[in-house]
Amino acid sequence: MNELIRAELARVATALGAADASFVLERPRDAGHGDLATNLAMVIGRARKANPRAIATEILNTLALPEGMVSRTEIAGPGFINFWLAGDQLASALTTIVRAGERYGRDDFGRGIKVNVEFVSANPTGPLHVGHGRGAALGDGIAALLEWTGHTVTREFYINDAGVQIDRLVESLWARIRHEPVPEQGYHGEYLVEAAERAVAALPGRLLESSFEAAAPALCDFILADQRQEQDALLADLGVRFEQHTSERSMYQSGRVDALLAELDTKGLTYEKEGAVWLRTEPHGDDKDRVLRKSDGTLTYLTPDLAYHRDKHERGFVRAIDVWGADHHGYIPRMRAALRALGYPDEFFEVVLVQLVKVMKGGEEVRMSKRAGDFVTLRELLDWVGSDAARYYFMMRKGETPFSFDVDLARKQTDENPVFYVQMAHARLSGIFRVAGVAADQVGDSAELDALPAAEDSELLKQLLKFPEVVAGAARAREPHRITGYLEDLARAAHYWYHHCRVLGEAPATERARLVLARAARQVLRNALSLLGLSAPDRM
Repeated sequence: MNELIRAELARVATALGAADASFVLERPRDAGHGDLATNLAMVIGRARKANPRAIATEILNTLALPEGMVSRTEIAGPGFINFWLAGDQLASALTTIVRAGERYGRDDFGRGIKVNVEFVSANPTGPLHVGHGRGAALGDGIAALLEWTGHTVTREFYINDAGVQIDRLVESLWARIRHEPVPEQGYHGEYLVEAAERAVAALPGRLLESSFEAAAPALCDFILADQRQEQDALLADLGVRFEQHTSERSMYQSGRVDALLAELDTKGLTYEKEGAVWLRTEPHGDDKDRVLRKSDGTLTYLTPDLAYHRDKHERGFVRAIDVWGADHHGYIPRMRAALRALGYPDEFFEVVLVQLVKVMKGGEEVRMSKRAGDFVTLRELLDWVGSDAARYYFMMRKGETPFSFDVDLARKQTDENPVFYVQMAHARLSGIFRVAGVAADQVGDSAELDALPAAEDSELLKQLLKFPEVVAGAARAREPHRITGYLEDLARAAHYWYHHCRVLGEAPATERARLVLARAARQVLRNALSLLGLSAPDRM
């Protein structure tokens, strides 16, 4: 229903010469302002430098909604248009929710759009930290939102298995195996002691008794596989899966880096200066040209990264969404400029930034890990709070917002803990059917609105109607935190309804109608939790 009104508003905007108007249609916080409200008139008014209230009148005169959908409209304040939905529309919407079941909230506006979401992409040099966990949950949430709206999505992990950091990792492992001091610039965590023990058990003794130069290739293969296996197992415990893993080393071994450099040279996009090869990025929006190959012959980070994104484009992806740490913010303009130089449209490349996470426990910040040495590992956090709480908390704030993870709060089984609060709403609604001695799918899929007389009935139903719009908006904005916010609003309405509206023992028509409403609310809670990769327990 909301999408029908949105589509009609978009049609009217086009008719009024504002096809690109970026407007919102949402539920007002104040119920006295209707069931839905839009700022379209103000958006057009700003563009035209015209009176928004006059434009609102023009919009309403042009609007052609199906008969019986809206009972009343109103122009409010500086130009908002408020809509009140007709009662029979609310009743039919309840039936729509129940019949749609697990598909309620899904859309297909992304049909035919092939999207690559690349996230985590941690160096295989040690345990994943909580910042990686936040990026993993956020990337997985974005991918799920895109899937829910019809996009064809590939989740991808880019393995940074080339470069100086890998050389240092192998040297550090060798030192641990030989019980020698770890190089100052090496890796000092306890995890390498464990890895050294596994290496000794797995590799031939004569190899480990030879020189470092002779053992290095086998040590490199071992430690990369060892650390990747640990990362994969941990991410699986967080509920994160990937359809594709791509190795940085493969960019070199497959010739993709050489192919990139050849293409750039053929297009006249590179030049030599002071013994280095430069890419002409300044004409494409960068603040200066960038080096691809340094004078000593080594490549900069930009070169394999550009080859990798060229590979994504050649695989047919229309969008490449990268989830990066906030410290890479300055890298975005040069990548965008380089991709423009290759002729790719700006909409091909998107970056979602993720701030690091501060972990609080016992009222104090936890800074150190016994295993990793200088950061809290994701494994430690999962051991403390579990996967559901970790995923929810990582997604409950916009990624670029600094975040403190309160371990004590995440473990509480009280209404203070948003995860518990939301899941308890689902469990309470499930309990209604246990007490009634009937399965939720046996109570029917329709109800007369007159049989739902309380304001709490209408409030809960109107919250359920918001879900598809919230999903669509969250997908377009790449913001899973909109779903956690919606879940908390819906849980609040469900708990309030549970406490103030009796279901069993009411007049037969009201009992039946409220059972249908409980079935619908339980389904929407389950759908939203499932979208975020969380469980929906029937008992707590």
